[in-house]
Amino acid sequence: MSKKALVVGAGFAGAVCAERLASDGWEVDIIDRREHIAGNAYDKFDDAGVLIHPYGPHIFHTNGKRIFEYLSRFTEWRFYEHKVLAKRDSKYYPIPVNRTTLNLLYGLDLDEAGAEEYLSTVRENREPVKTSEDVVLNGVGTDLCEKFFRGYTLKQWGLDLSELSAGVAARVPTRTNDDDRYFADHWQFMPSEGYTRMFERMLSHTNITIHLGRQFDREGSLSQYDHIVYTGPIDAFYDFKFGKLPYRSLRFEHQHLTHVSQHQEVGTVNYPDLADGDFTRITEFKHLTGQTHSGTSIVQEFPQDEGEPYYPVPRPDNEILYKKYALLADSETKVSFVGRLAQYRYYNMDQVVGAALAFADKIIGVTNE
Repeated sequence: MSKKALVVGAGFAGAVCAERLASDGWEVDIIDRREHIAGNAYDKFDDAGVLIHPYGPHIFHTNGKRIFEYLSRFTEWRFYEHKVLAKRDSKYYPIPVNRTTLNLLYGLDLDEAGAEEYLSTVRENREPVKTSEDVVLNGVGTDLCEKFFRGYTLKQWGLDLSELSAGVAARVPTRTNDDDRYFADHWQFMPSEGYTRMFERMLSHTNITIHLGRQFDREGSLSQYDHIVYTGPIDAFYDFKFGKLPYRSLRFEHQHLTHVSQHQEVGTVNYPDLADGDFTRITEFKHLTGQTHSGTSIVQEFPQDEGEPYYPVPRPDNEILYKKYALLADSETKVSFVGRLAQYRYYNMDQVVGAALAFADKIIGVTNE
């Protein structure tokens, strides 16, 4: 008799685990409380016929060969290198900070060596590095911090840079050349037919049964299945026994513009100035997808505390609370906790896929060299 698994959540973590287990001969039920697969990566055509991401932009990038090759089984790719500008005082500057940013902002004519020398004169030595403020001041100094990082961080997290763990700011590099790509990963692509189509192929295995609009019943499920893969918030799994883990949410305002075919020069424009409003950025989807359309569709992002959990809030006290739940999770023999919410980690999409592949290997009993 084949083993039976329940996968809770049809986003990246759940779908990867479901596909791997199904391919190993397991019978897999995958449930999601939403009425669609693909989790937050879900995409669809809006009323105007533009392919959009309802839950905000999802841009794939990775240095993981196994991750890229695995997903390539389910999609063709469109090469895409994401570009981001930040608006300050009616002008636009490349982000991450690079040589062009410095020259435009300060009216300089620095070469690469000059950019490195300039940054060395404005950096503030912060040791030990404990917070995101330490990271930013160590990297670019006070003025660039105030212009591009402090306000954006306050909008995004509802916290000052000094209140966030160092890992948040460490995700954004500083460059002394003219490289204006937001990511530097080896593989930077978008699924050519969209994420939802990729997920449809991933979950098309005959051993997988999809149940949408269904809530997870912990007690009933533990007795029915040989293993459960849980990708939801770990504190919810344990009925918030130690209290709720903080998550940052987002509100999205989507808009289709009929009078222009292009709204902005690049895929995303950041708005770090608090005077510009409480939204963090605007993304224009046609840059990401390469779609041709007479109009264009954009989305503004408004971070907030309440609502759908999107981002674990990386602070030391939250990590302490998470570890209480992690100790309970470690004692589970029939449940694996996988993904951003279940592991309370600020994962990129490829990191979620990598974690899911590793967990599936462990469940199946495969050890990769």
